[in-house]
Amino acid sequence: MQFGDILIIVTVIVAAALGIMFYFGKKNYAKNLEAQSFINQYKMVTPILVIDKRYERPTADNLPKNIYEKLPKSARIRKMPIVKAKVGPQITTLMCDKSIYDNLAVKKTVKVELAGIYISSIIGLNLEAKRNKTWREKISLWILNNGPKK
Repeated sequence: MQFGDILIIVTVIVAAALGIMFYFGKKNYAKNLEAQSFINQYKMVTPILVIDKRYERPTADNLPKNIYEKLPKSARIRKMPIVKAKVGPQITTLMCDKSIYDNLAVKKTVKVELAGIYISSIIGLNLEAKRNKTWREKISLWILNNGPKK
């Protein structure tokens, strides 16, 4: 085999891999849009009391049975942020994103947007103040606070 033949074979393989990745990416994007439209359609603002939060694999014990059966196999294997909270008079298990999970305080009442058992966002919380600052932001704040006095 010559160098040109090897180059053609590698190019065809790379093009096929990119085509497959594009197809599955487009399919996954459509699923995400459908899920986001469902969340936007059914979300409601509710105050909840966060009892406990942890990363764990979803099981039939920590999620409602009908929700657990609908989860894809890949989601059953991964650890997910799961929040145990008191919503109204009953204690329920909720799921959320990592960014929301990091900002939830345990043993506190928080207003959230709920869509079924999914926490889509936190209402009335200044997330910018909770965010970890980079070293550049810390230095600039220090200079502003401790700079020359007039």
